[in-house]
Amino acid sequence: MSRRVVRQSKFRHVFGQAAKADQTYEDIRVSKVTWDSSFCAVNPKFLAIIVEAGGGGTFIVLPLAKTGRVDKNYPLVTGHTAPVLDIDWCPHNDNVIASASDDTTVMVWQIPDYTPVRNITEPIITLEGHSKRVGILSWHPTARNVLLSAGGDNVIIIWNVGTGEVLLSLDDMHPDVIHSVCWNSNGSLLATTCKDKTLRIIDPRKGQVVAERFAAHEGMRPMRAVFTRQGHIFTTGFTRMSQRELGLWDPNNFEEPVALQEMDTSNGVLLPFYDPDSSIIYLCGKGDSSIRYFEITDEPPFVHYLNTFSSKEPQRGMGFMPKRGLDVSKCEIARFYKLHERKCEPIIMTVPRKSDLFQDDLYPDTPGPEAALEAEEWLSGQDAEPVLISLRDGYVPPKHRELRVTKRNILDARPPSGPRRSQSASDAPLSQQHSLETLLEEVKALRERVQAQEQRITALENMLCELVDGTD
Repeated sequence: MSRRVVRQSKFRHVFGQAAKADQTYEDIRVSKVTWDSSFCAVNPKFLAIIVEAGGGGTFIVLPLAKTGRVDKNYPLVTGHTAPVLDIDWCPHNDNVIASASDDTTVMVWQIPDYTPVRNITEPIITLEGHSKRVGILSWHPTARNVLLSAGGDNVIIIWNVGTGEVLLSLDDMHPDVIHSVCWNSNGSLLATTCKDKTLRIIDPRKGQVVAERFAAHEGMRPMRAVFTRQGHIFTTGFTRMSQRELGLWDPNNFEEPVALQEMDTSNGVLLPFYDPDSSIIYLCGKGDSSIRYFEITDEPPFVHYLNTFSSKEPQRGMGFMPKRGLDVSKCEIARFYKLHERKCEPIIMTVPRKSDLFQDDLYPDTPGPEAALEAEEWLSGQDAEPVLISLRDGYVPPKHRELRVTKRNILDARPPSGPRRSQSASDAPLSQQHSLETLLEEVKALRERVQAQEQRITALENMLCELVDGTD
């Protein structure tokens, strides 16, 4: 009786390759802050890296094509008064990035397509609501302008960046420091890990913990969790003997793990990067010099080891490119941006194929840059899967799109119709009514002037972009 020993999988031969020297980004002083975030965020237009700064919090944003040595006077994004701990690009606008800091604030920035002449110091909006450092950021995968932040105050706040308002505050669910937060694919649930060793599944709009598992990994070191496309939870953590461990869990039955594997005795926290299109999970340990990758399937042992990419130097952090930013003509299925002490090096993961044709099986339709819902629709209880795009003809990032912040204005609220008390509204002194009308007229005129100036700025920026594109 013959038995097939080798498991059939198109990803069995995925191999990693570091980019050539002229494709790296040199002379970048990567931040030395001891924090377990990836310190790097990347999208099809830009590479952002948290860097060393005297006295404040700073990160650098480079166009992807700007490889080579970075000028020491290259403009930075500076606005925080203490170190930046996490950064995250908006999935629905490639020119918008959020930063979280030790100074308790979250700032949202608009990055122009052209290289600015001086530092960017003015965020579009500053979100203030945490009482301690903010170390975790995550944009909602399908709703426009919805941003999650988690702080050292053990609170998760979900913001509407378009208005600057707090949509939801989850402040009594975690008794200790939150280590990681992850949305599921449609943004209806959160998976969180905490210093109290508990893995929680939370419905943020109901403000309820819908499932939890204590000691998914028994060690005291930080745990991480991400949703898989099958609805399972993939976790990384440590055993009681401080060995690194990975686990796969079914939230409908948290009693027993679907899979649990010990790995090694290194003490760096494993950062998981999950690609739902291929169901491959990449594990990058801080301080490691390797990336291990596994395929998650429905057949035992469920988490299948594929391979390890190794290099000589340890990684300080790691950026993970969204699928739409990859080169489909080279069968590239993942790209990492590995931070060294003074540089950033792209690492390309490829499936070897002989054909030059588009490989449908490697590139199913993937989430594009359009939001499926508005913030208000999501808050009211609606859910929607991401709006998918085909990569058959490659992906071209859209032109610069401005994020408009419309703060609620008390003067926008019209006075209630009808009398508010026994005395009628007409009894109010005429002069008082007149001054209110004058004020409202003035506000209206000012608003029209601001809108006209905004349109003028946008037109000038577009002209600048066209000029820059023409000289490239």
